[in-house]
Amino acid sequence: MSDATSSTGGMATSKASSGVATNETDELIASNKVEGTAVYNRQGESLGTVYNFMVGKRSGKVEYAVMSFGGFLGIGESYHPIPWEKLTYDTRQGGYVVDIDESQLRDAPRYGAGEDPFSDPAYGRGVYGYYGLPYPGVAPYPMVGML
Repeated sequence: MSDATSSTGGMATSKASSGVATNETDELIASNKVEGTAVYNRQGESLGTVYNFMVGKRSGKVEYAVMSFGGFLGIGESYHPIPWEKLTYDTRQGGYVVDIDESQLRDAPRYGAGEDPFSDPAYGRGVYGYYGLPYPGVAPYPMVGML
């Protein structure tokens, strides 16, 4: 089945065959459209796809794109969190571009299926450090009675 698309006030509304409407603008994209999007290096070589992304519960900002890399039919696949600011969307390629080559990605922080490294804040600091970025951390909140 094909998707029906219309434009309303600068926002393209696409109604998928499941009957659920998804919206996309020049600046916004629905999460389900990001998952599965190809990731390329600067030379145009495919590195993998966006498996999912991690959003800060308090900030509401995307912190990582988790890239699926390697494996065959899900066997031997590893997941590489990449700080969101390292990705740039390229409309010509229809995917995200990172300034990382395959050898850098092989040495990058990663985890396997069933692992949950994000429960350890040191893991996040290590990911950001590997890519030469400051770790955003968690914004301090005033304690009750300190207002």
